[in-house]
Amino acid sequence: MLAGLAPEPGAAVLRVAVDGPELTGPPGKPGLPGPRALADRLAQLLPARSRPVAVVPAEGFYRPASVRLEHGRTDPDARYTDWLDAGALAREVLDRTGPGGPGEYLPALWDLERDRAARADYRTAPVGGVLLVPGSLLQGLGLAVDVVVHLRVSPAARRRRIPADRAWELPAFDRYDDEVDPGALADAVVLADHPDRPALVLQGRWAAG
Repeated sequence: MLAGLAPEPGAAVLRVAVDGPELTGPPGKPGLPGPRALADRLAQLLPARSRPVAVVPAEGFYRPASVRLEHGRTDPDARYTDWLDAGALAREVLDRTGPGGPGEYLPALWDLERDRAARADYRTAPVGGVLLVPGSLLQGLGLAVDVVVHLRVSPAARRRRIPADRAWELPAFDRYDDEVDPGALADAVVLADHPDRPALVLQGRWAAG
C-alpha cells in the first residue's frame, strides 16, 4: 500500500503514523509485533521498492518524568493524556517534513533512559520517501500525518498479552477505544489478536483502491 503513495505537494516525505499498543516487550520480539516492530519491518521492505525510509518513534517525544509521572508511575489517565508531547512531535518532525517545511526532522527530543534532553541533531528527510512514526495513542491529537496504520488488539487480547507490570496501562487503551475509536479513523487496520495470523483491513479511500 505505502509503496505506491506519493507525498503531498511540497512535502519531503509521506508521513505515516503506525499506531497501536506496545504490549509485548522489546521491539522485534518474534511473533509478538507492536507498532515499533511493524514500523521496523516496513523499513526493511520499502527500500526494495525504491522508497527510502526514516523511523521516528513517538517515545522520543515523551515528556520529562517530572511531568509524565507527576501523578505517579501507574496512573492510566496520565498515560493517556500526559506522556506524549504531541506539540513537540508536530513541531520537530511532522510539520518540518510536511508541505512548506525545511525537509528535516529531529529524531528524538527526550532521552527517556537518562531523563534528559536527547541533544540530537536534525536529519535530512529521505526526499520522496516514507517517514514512519510508531507509537501508542497517536490518533485524535490533530497530528499532521498522511496515512494512519492502526495495530488493532482487542481488549481481551490486550489483557492476555500485556506484561503483568504494565497492566495498569489497560484503562488508558480502553479509554482510547471509547473516546477516539482508532480503528474507525485509520486508513488501514492490522488485526493482531493472533500475532501469528495478522490480517490487513483497508478502509475509506483505500478500500476501493
